[in-house]
Amino acid sequence: MTDSNPRIPLRDRAQTTLELTATGLGALAFGLVATIALPVFGFDPAPIAGPDSIGQYAALASAVAAMLAFAAGRYVLHTQGRPRISGALDVVDVAAVAFAHGVIAFLSWTLTAVILSDAFIGATVFWLPIVALSGATAAVSAYVAFLSAAHMDSQLLAIVLAVFLVEGVLASMLTASDPDWWKIHLSALGVSDDVSALAFNLTLIVAGFLVTILARVATRDIPTATEQGVRRIRLSLIVVGVFLGLVGVFHVDTHFWIHTFVASGMAVAFGVLTFRLRAWVPGISRAFLPVGWTFVAVIVVTAVFFAVGYWALTAVELVAGVLVFTWIILFLRNVGALHADTTR
Repeated sequence: MTDSNPRIPLRDRAQTTLELTATGLGALAFGLVATIALPVFGFDPAPIAGPDSIGQYAALASAVAAMLAFAAGRYVLHTQGRPRISGALDVVDVAAVAFAHGVIAFLSWTLTAVILSDAFIGATVFWLPIVALSGATAAVSAYVAFLSAAHMDSQLLAIVLAVFLVEGVLASMLTASDPDWWKIHLSALGVSDDVSALAFNLTLIVAGFLVTILARVATRDIPTATEQGVRRIRLSLIVVGVFLGLVGVFHVDTHFWIHTFVASGMAVAFGVLTFRLRAWVPGISRAFLPVGWTFVAVIVVTAVFFAVGYWALTAVELVAGVLVFTWIILFLRNVGALHADTTR
């Protein structure tokens, strides 16, 4: 059988098919969410944000649409054999990343609604804009999530992890019942019985699971790395992920020593990884190595500032968290560049 359109390479047509499928899923999400909005709101106006608002409905609907669209995207790749879902662990991985996309959609649209509510104080939305806007948010979320699933790699997964972690912790900060939580430490967000504590702890647990997924994906093929080096890099990242999740499991008010041990263990694993990276991956850029050393030095300096009473522990935790995940993203970018150079 001859090619019906020889001017377009097969790979390009595969991308076109993915775009068309993503657009179709977006249109489907728009139709379903807009249709459901009619019995939910009727023909009555609704506030922009808050309980029983368009923002609340759109955020929930978009979260469901994003999770289902991401799962659909991974299934499409599974049917094409790139890569296939071959076991229970792969299914759990897909479920965790799909959940992260749902949370990102929920928090992003909720934050957008809150900002718009503060801009249009006292305004309400009539039924037709409710139908159109809620459908549009779900369509955008489904479209983005499907394409994210179709193009998912270690670098994109790292960005999803960072966005998920930042938005989850930020949501917990904004909804905390204790306005002075920051005077104690970041983990104080997870010790209460309100929704903010649940959001904080769940964010850490899921983020830790995402880091372990990232450890598996990112270390499958590292050019110039020794076999032992790959195992140790993977182990270091897994330790960071597992300990991050355990920070959310063991609360500082009930399991202080376990909480402190796993939180400190993340920093130790990160330090070992940065200082041993050259030995484990001999081909890594020499210009990248001082970045990790500098990040570790900054974390140590901020810890000293806390020890002498100059900084609050919250500042140390925030700085350390930002630097660790920034380094992970940069590391994956450098590994990707190293792979491209080696292939070329």
